[in-house]
Amino acid sequence: MSGLKDGLAGKVAVVTGASTPKGIGTAIARRFATEGASLFLAAEGTEAQLQEAAESCRELGPGDGQIEFGVFDLAEPGAPEAMIAKALETFGRIDILVNNAGIRDHKAFGEFNRVEFDKIVAVNVSAAFFASQAVLPAMRAQGGGRIIHIASQMGSVAFDKRAVYGLTKAALIHLTKTMAYELGQENIIVNSISPGPILTQPILDRLEKDPSYADTRGTYLRSGRFGEPSEIAELAYYLAATDATYMQGADLIIDGGYTTH
Repeated sequence: MSGLKDGLAGKVAVVTGASTPKGIGTAIARRFATEGASLFLAAEGTEAQLQEAAESCRELGPGDGQIEFGVFDLAEPGAPEAMIAKALETFGRIDILVNNAGIRDHKAFGEFNRVEFDKIVAVNVSAAFFASQAVLPAMRAQGGGRIIHIASQMGSVAFDKRAVYGLTKAALIHLTKTMAYELGQENIIVNSISPGPILTQPILDRLEKDPSYADTRGTYLRSGRFGEPSEIAELAYYLAATDATYMQGADLIIDGGYTTH
């Protein structure tokens, strides 16, 4: 057997931004755990949040995957490298790196200050950049690996009050292409996923405060609904497990048809 039929048994995955119960990172971790992967979960959240996420993964897994976690503020210089070092110390290898950690803005262009700009860039771009650099020696030594960046459809289209967020996601898409071009011949396969509006906690919170938000965004969703974190997780699993390694440097938009217009 090959590819998806083998699942992820014996593989080690690092997933960042994996502390929010309704988040994409946690959904990806849970999907990987279901397929037998060992996991290192990292986030800026609390230890209690990560413990809860880890327990939910342990409950889903077939029992042979080890689930560990660490609290890291990936905006801080040196934190992405420290995260990778801790994962390698724990497992001895990393087969899959999912750079999911991210923060979003909601402010009109012209109103940002330097601190806000630098924070968003640090989490959304710098963390992925330096975590990817840090994992390269291990992936090279073991003969390859998979790196998956979680970008956004906002990296390809514009929307109100998303100036810096869109900028960082566009940069992440370009980083995907650059890394794939440079690393593909070493069997280090790099792709990105660009979700559209997904029912993560920020959107759930906004819908609770303003139910009309569903109609506002729904105008652009040809599917007629918001996406689920599990749908992004399914695509991440495909990228982590498939033998279709001819796909390199691709940005896979999964947005209910948002970018078709």
